[in-house]
Amino acid sequence: MQRILIVDDVEVNRELLRNMLKDDYIIEMAENGEQAIHILQEYHEDLAAILLDLQMPKMDGFAVIHEMKNRGWMPKLPVLVISGEYAVEVENRCFELGVSDFIHKPFEDSIVRNRIRNTMELFSRRNQLEQKVKEQEAIIRIQEERLKEERSFNRLMMEYRSAIKEVETKLQVLNEEFTVEYNRNPFESIKSRLKSPDSIFEKLKRKGYPLTLDAIRENLCDVAGVRVICSFPDDIYRLAGLLTKQDDIILLQAKDYIKNPKANGYRSLHYILDVPVFLSNEKKYMHVEVQFRTIAMDFWASLEHKLRYKKNWERSDADEIVAQLKVCADSIEELDYRMQTIRDKINRCSGDNG
Repeated sequence: MQRILIVDDVEVNRELLRNMLKDDYIIEMAENGEQAIHILQEYHEDLAAILLDLQMPKMDGFAVIHEMKNRGWMPKLPVLVISGEYAVEVENRCFELGVSDFIHKPFEDSIVRNRIRNTMELFSRRNQLEQKVKEQEAIIRIQEERLKEERSFNRLMMEYRSAIKEVETKLQVLNEEFTVEYNRNPFESIKSRLKSPDSIFEKLKRKGYPLTLDAIRENLCDVAGVRVICSFPDDIYRLAGLLTKQDDIILLQAKDYIKNPKANGYRSLHYILDVPVFLSNEKKYMHVEVQFRTIAMDFWASLEHKLRYKKNWERSDADEIVAQLKVCADSIEELDYRMQTIRDKINRCSGDNG
């Protein structure tokens, strides 16, 4: 059963209302405003309505309403004024203060019951509607924030894609120049990739960085990647040197895994570059990771990556497989330099200095 509070300084009125409502509600009673506030402190979360007289000693009904407003109880609890007062200005004042309805004296049983029931139902529906509106507003705010974040993220990815295009364009220009000047190409192909959102945020989490756009810009250097496949090792160094000599390219970091291979035999030249992107209203530098490999190095790295990420390796076979991959990597290095030596001999015989 729902609990209601009857506040009236006249005992006859309290008892009359209690007898009318006791079969439908748990009744709490107070003979003045001070008692009402004490009861509200204990039961305001459980009360379904309060029937409140206006004219009372110590603390009248208006004072109770003001105290309820100050404590934030009014929006949560319907107040029905019980009064013999019919003045319009009194009723208007009560409604302005947030009173839900009036029950006039003398009390008529059916009217009292219906007004309480209807007021409680309307109050409940209003609160449910307000809650739904708040939930919808919260959802809309979340969607707006996500949309802003998505737009900002998409813009950041656009900037990284633009940086990749800048690197590709610079390399293509060098390729065109070599074609005209030396009748050959310094590289065989270019491969580019942009990290997926899942991969980006997984790396941020793994590194302990916040999941923000600033954290991506400041802490991840491999969101944009370009892989340059060359025919010979000396082409790698020549092309990398020509690229980084350009006055708008900033070399941030270099790792030479050709001269200093990884333990598993991996060989490649890694550069982290700051590359300018020319936008409509600004020039912005973006990090781009550029890897230079020979055809043979790229072949080995691609196969090693596929094999390494297979999940059904037996532990007993792992060491043997790693050792075999290292042997293959060493063989590939030897092959690269043999082919380069053959090329140099051909160039000397033909008088070609390119």
